[in-house]
Amino acid sequence: MKKSLLNTLKFLIYLSIGGFLMWFVYRNYDMQEIRATLNKGINYWWLLLSMLVGLASHFSRTIRWQMLIEPIEKKTHITNTFFAVMIGYFANLLIPRMGEISRCGVLSRYEKVSVSRLIGTVVVERLMDVIMLIICLLLVLALQFSVVTEFLFKNTDFSKFSNVFTSVWTYVVILVLILGVRFFKKWFSQTSPYIKLKGLWAKFSEGFLAVKNIKNKWLFVMHTIFIWIMYFLMIYVCFFAFEFTSHLTPLAGLSAFVLGSLGMVAPVQGGMGPWHFMVIATLQMYGVSENEGAAFALIVWSSINAMIVVLGIVSMIILPLINRHQADGQ
Repeated sequence: MKKSLLNTLKFLIYLSIGGFLMWFVYRNYDMQEIRATLNKGINYWWLLLSMLVGLASHFSRTIRWQMLIEPIEKKTHITNTFFAVMIGYFANLLIPRMGEISRCGVLSRYEKVSVSRLIGTVVVERLMDVIMLIICLLLVLALQFSVVTEFLFKNTDFSKFSNVFTSVWTYVVILVLILGVRFFKKWFSQTSPYIKLKGLWAKFSEGFLAVKNIKNKWLFVMHTIFIWIMYFLMIYVCFFAFEFTSHLTPLAGLSAFVLGSLGMVAPVQGGMGPWHFMVIATLQMYGVSENEGAAFALIVWSSINAMIVVLGIVSMIILPLINRHQADGQ
């Protein structure tokens, strides 16, 4: 009961933060003009194609996750793994960063595998995603340097960063943190929970190091590249759904995708607010008006996350049904 109440409270807090950020981003836009922009016509077939492209990326992620799990546990069933991935995405829309733990818990329940090892494999996945995001960012910087630098200087106050590094308090806080961590580590290593955590860490490490034992490393790499190409196409094909973005080039799509992905880092549901801001600001760099960019971000974000909500709910319904024989046998 307490856990459910706590999760509900977390959901409401994150939703409130996301709602505030959405309001903050859209507060100065003319909603009547945005509505009029949307009424000009949207080609929903392109939005549907974007959803199918997203589905392909999720399926590829499922196979890649299986490749990480197999060397340390066993080959999991494709259906259980896919539904666990989709439940994880759905959980992230409820409580940010909860999805990674949720999908491990779901798969562990139906496949009888170690949660700690699964979490280790998910950390590897996230590390691969960070590497791919950095590669995409470097690609945008190389191909669209003038656009990105204009965006950064227009939307970032670099004086705040310099103040952080010149302040004496910054180094005082760092020193206190280092001493505090060393003291806590020394004290904690003598407690009984440390022994239990040490065992869990060993299993986690097995999952994290599973990448070394993947049977087909090239296939793993190809899935990683494919996932991120699909992520890019999810945004780019949506350009053709609107008249005011249909003329934009793939490079514009890449810029919107990468800078929007940076907005997804914010701890709110689906990057609600920060993603919209980044995409709107990027589209402005390519001549799209503020209200048109705001309309684009609103519809595209909604369609992408609507797919996740539907598939997440369907997964939660179907998963127990296809594993009913397990429950009956217990």
